[in-house]
Amino acid sequence: MSEPGPVVLVVEDEPQLRRFLRTALTAQDYRLVEAETVREALIAATTHNPELILLDIGLPDGNGIDLTRRIREWSRVPIIVISARGQEDDKVAALDAGADDYLTKPFGVNELLARIRVALRHALLAASATGEPVLEIGPLRLDLTRREVLVAGKQVHLTPLEYRLLTLLAQNAGKVLTHRQILKEVWGPGSANETHYLRVFMAQLRRKVEPDPARPRLLLTEPGVGYRMRES
Repeated sequence: MSEPGPVVLVVEDEPQLRRFLRTALTAQDYRLVEAETVREALIAATTHNPELILLDIGLPDGNGIDLTRRIREWSRVPIIVISARGQEDDKVAALDAGADDYLTKPFGVNELLARIRVALRHALLAASATGEPVLEIGPLRLDLTRREVLVAGKQVHLTPLEYRLLTLLAQNAGKVLTHRQILKEVWGPGSANETHYLRVFMAQLRRKVEPDPARPRLLLTEPGVGYRMRES
């Protein structure tokens, strides 16, 4: 007998989308718990101990951003926000509140499943608390012990800030990081709004690690939100 799949809490008040998520996830052996409101979601999150949460931003009795903050007070469960097209401010706010990723409506089954796999994999690595001393993503090889960066086998020399930026993105490969999150981690809390720093350093970093900086394949831009390192 195979082991039961991960428990996914779906927080969504739209019946059609809930039906779509139920069909897509149960076909992949995920076990679903469903909630339509913030109140129901909080009860489900505490009683069913889900391994991942799919969370709509707009809910009848509140919003997913506030719910994310409340969950983050006591849990590190991966949260993927489901956002309507064009609501970039909401996406950024949700990610800054502690969400791990977002999906823009409408989205396909394959993208949904890929994002879920990435989020669960990140949670597993975080739980192990061991970390990988060497990260390999496409042609990029990052040796955290030696602080050595290789691209297609050739060593690349980075400034300390470039190295910290690349390491942060590589350790979160596949996960979108907002401008504010990156700035706070690399430059410190006092620089959270200095987005021009980030644009300059991302351009420098791309010139050093991307085969074609004008068409990046490793360091991807999430327009209006932040950046994402391609998943390994």
